[in-house]
Amino acid sequence: MSIKPLAFRMRPRTINEMIGQKHLVGEGKIIRRMVLAKQLSSMILYGPPGIGKTSIASAIAGSTQYAFRTLNAVTNNKKDMEIVVQEAKMSGKVILLLDEVHRLDKTKQDFLLPYLENGMITLIGATTSNPYHAINPAIRSRCQIFELHPLSIEDITIAIKRALTDEERGFGKIQVELADQALTHFATGSNGDVRSALNALELAVKSTAGKDDGIIVITVDIAEECLQKKSFSHDKDGDAHYDVMSAFQKSIRGSDVNASLHYLGRLVEAGDLPTIARRLIVIAYEDVGLASPQAGARTLAAIESAERLGFPEGRIPLANAVIELCLSPKSNSSISAIDAALSDIRAGKSGVVPEHLKDAHYKGAKELGRGLDYQYPHNFPSGWVKQQYLPDTIKNARYYEPKTTGKFEQALKQIYDKMNEKTPAT
Repeated sequence: MSIKPLAFRMRPRTINEMIGQKHLVGEGKIIRRMVLAKQLSSMILYGPPGIGKTSIASAIAGSTQYAFRTLNAVTNNKKDMEIVVQEAKMSGKVILLLDEVHRLDKTKQDFLLPYLENGMITLIGATTSNPYHAINPAIRSRCQIFELHPLSIEDITIAIKRALTDEERGFGKIQVELADQALTHFATGSNGDVRSALNALELAVKSTAGKDDGIIVITVDIAEECLQKKSFSHDKDGDAHYDVMSAFQKSIRGSDVNASLHYLGRLVEAGDLPTIARRLIVIAYEDVGLASPQAGARTLAAIESAERLGFPEGRIPLANAVIELCLSPKSNSSISAIDAALSDIRAGKSGVVPEHLKDAHYKGAKELGRGLDYQYPHNFPSGWVKQQYLPDTIKNARYYEPKTTGKFEQALKQIYDKMNEKTPAT
């Protein structure tokens, strides 16, 4: 039997052997269409480990009969890439699976780009990191980006059964009896990682003695021993990191204390205090905002306390902040206001600053009409005076729409509404 791991041996040889990722390789889907048409384009596949990034690359190569080479952006150097290019020049095309593509440095990138442009090399980049955050735009713009999903329990069950019956690559030539509970444990306990499931199956088969009749019986107890529980699944450089951050903020925004504490726990377990700190400050001002303005200051104090304490004690002030932010009234009026203003600016709606607001602190400014007729608000008892501040083209624009979620913003709303009853001077 081959000394290569079972998971390696069982990789699909053609697109028809692919398990899972039906949104990409199913009937009529994009990667299958490219393979059938023999019109491949470079692509980046991203998602958690063990869900089929390398499998898709090898299946594409097997289905198209193109030469297939695998390199790692970190461990392989430019010379290794030169060898692949020379092969591409001789054969006309090479499919290059480049693992850890987000780690491709500028020298290697500059070398590869011309061959991606002329189609001599079809790059299939594989990464666990979100390419929109981690991959250089020069590479990203030349590739299609496809997200892969963890395999379902049904998908992993199919992979396990295939490995048990395949006589050429799997355990089909030996007698293995896999208990239903053991199969279920492999399929569910691997958390969508087929590599983990197949590695555990292989360990179970190789470490279990056969009975007198030669049958190897894999019980659920053996499966539990062999499926090494994966350590906490949160890679702070990977895509799961962004998913957890997103869920963390959305849970606080939705005032779900228990879900918020769960996601805080995952970030704490990953030891990622900088991300927690940044996200909590954003939440305090974006989601709670003017509904409870002191929440921002108290959140910052909790973060500073956590930074001084470090983990594990730092979790305590962070939990205080999370619970307060969850149960605080919510107002997004500030972010909505600034985004509305930016939207106008980016759409070209800016206009000329009114003459009476222009800088008049230099010689000759008055002669140019700058600063004339400006009314100094502090000269008025109320501290406010009606005059136009926005450019003529948008003088009636209204960006801030106050909410009535808390006493502070309610008070602001009363003042704001009173001022908007006035007609600015023209």
